[in-house]
Amino acid sequence: MQQLSEQEIVRREALQSLRDLGVDPFPAEKFDVNFKSSDFTTNQFRKQLTSEIEKIKDIGPVKAEQIRDILLQNKFRVAQILELEDFKAFDLGEMIEFDAGLGREPERLEEFLSNLRTVALGPFAPANFPTVKVAGRFMGKRGAFAQLQDSEGRIQVYLGKGNIGENEEEQELNKSIIKLLHIGDFIGLEGELFSTQTGEITVRPAVFRFLGKSIRNLPIVKRDSEGNVYDAFTDPEQRYRQRYVDLTVNPQVRDAFLKRTKIINTMRNFFNEKGWLEVETPILQPIHGGAAARPFVTHHNTLDMPLYLRIANELYLKRLIVGGFDGVYEFGKMFRNEGMDRTHNPEFTAMEIYVAYKDYIWMMEMVEQLLEATAIAVNGTPEVEYDGKMISFKGPYERLSMYESIEKYTGIDVSQMDEEELKGVCKQLHIEIDESMGKGKLIDEIFGEKVEDHLIQPTYITDYPIEMTPLAKKHRSREGLVERFELFVNGKEIANAYSELNDPIDQRERFEDQLKLAERGDEEAMVLDEDFLRALEYGMPPTSGLGIGIDRLTMMLTNQYSIQDVLFFPQMKPETSSSDVSEEVTE
Repeated sequence: MQQLSEQEIVRREALQSLRDLGVDPFPAEKFDVNFKSSDFTTNQFRKQLTSEIEKIKDIGPVKAEQIRDILLQNKFRVAQILELEDFKAFDLGEMIEFDAGLGREPERLEEFLSNLRTVALGPFAPANFPTVKVAGRFMGKRGAFAQLQDSEGRIQVYLGKGNIGENEEEQELNKSIIKLLHIGDFIGLEGELFSTQTGEITVRPAVFRFLGKSIRNLPIVKRDSEGNVYDAFTDPEQRYRQRYVDLTVNPQVRDAFLKRTKIINTMRNFFNEKGWLEVETPILQPIHGGAAARPFVTHHNTLDMPLYLRIANELYLKRLIVGGFDGVYEFGKMFRNEGMDRTHNPEFTAMEIYVAYKDYIWMMEMVEQLLEATAIAVNGTPEVEYDGKMISFKGPYERLSMYESIEKYTGIDVSQMDEEELKGVCKQLHIEIDESMGKGKLIDEIFGEKVEDHLIQPTYITDYPIEMTPLAKKHRSREGLVERFELFVNGKEIANAYSELNDPIDQRERFEDQLKLAERGDEEAMVLDEDFLRALEYGMPPTSGLGIGIDRLTMMLTNQYSIQDVLFFPQMKPETSSSDVSEEVTE
């Protein structure tokens, strides 16, 4: 049986009281919204005040700000302000003139100041916008004023002294409802916008609607006048498990997710403008192909067969190139049954794109254009701060071959070494290995341990040993290598691309080599996909393919240290016990 806290009991009693008043706490009717808190903010209002004052002849921006501050400090009490020595020093006189270009008649100073609060509302003044309709969470009340939080931020609302409604009966009902409000309840208001004497944009409602009851306490995050935060909801595990609470009480975390969407939309628009087609490929696959990774396995009851959550969508996208499309791409979820850390989640988002008649050299140039455009769209500049470092996504990026990078950072040339010699190097460099590792895995271990951390600025690592990349085309001029690059930023891979292998005989041989690795115990070795080989046998044009990890790219462009901070709902261990995130509070 659910155990309720004292405050939860109070909220449920309020829920019943609403019903006793004839109010549905969870109404079905829609509520039309025509105004968000960001549409016209207090800061915008104050800038508009300054702008209106600047229209006075011979009043520049500095004096306009000084006059604005005097008005705010003295709560727009015009008679009092006109007698202040600080205000008289502006020598405005009883009548004021306006800049000649405005074509505006002179006006009495007292009248100008009296109307200023309304005039500065601009298009949202009651004469221009008679009814604003706002909705959101009630976030507390002080005196006659309350805070309403919507998807864009917060706005002040004036709940007055029980005078909301068309008649006395409705006013009394609303007064009773307001007394039953708790932080987190959803309400809707219709009324007019005005500015308080302190210059705070506020809604004065004529209509009040109760839209949804919150029966569990939200954590109360307190902020003082200087912006300092107290009692913050910061425990990472609670934030990730209860993202809905995190987004409500820490609205600043929304920024990373809004930017994530902008990243995807920018990339999508970039591809669409070039005429490439966005597609969808199967998530449930009969063969876990397209990458070297351990899959999740499930079972299809009707077909009585095992299926795998895809570890990559590469082989299906290349089938579409065989089918005649010049360029196809997909944003999709991939699933790998492997470890979890600050840069790995078993379910992650990747973008893969394949373009016919291109190679990996062309792809490097395209990626530079793509990432620079994406960084600018998200942050206004190709330079971003990440993990305390300034990183520039403006091309061109440094290029090092796999062998060159290992030699640069270890002093060892491994380009001509066989498997036994590579094992000796690993031992020399104190790198752990096991007997299942072939030549490609050993080189990858050396690179991962000794090179990756040095690659801070965007760097292409190119020309991989053939053993490491079963799906890439053999290098056009260097024996034993393939035409592949990975893009590393701040020591992490964020992109991987090939000149795609389109020789079906060579591809079959490489798949067979992977089967031998699997026999040695390599759980990440690729499997042989006969249908994909059949597709290649029909012929595939020269093609370049690219994959970008959206989660890691988002981390870098939003300066987030953990992948969990760019996933709404990251994978978590099961909860061991149920606990409320909030303490008892006085609302």
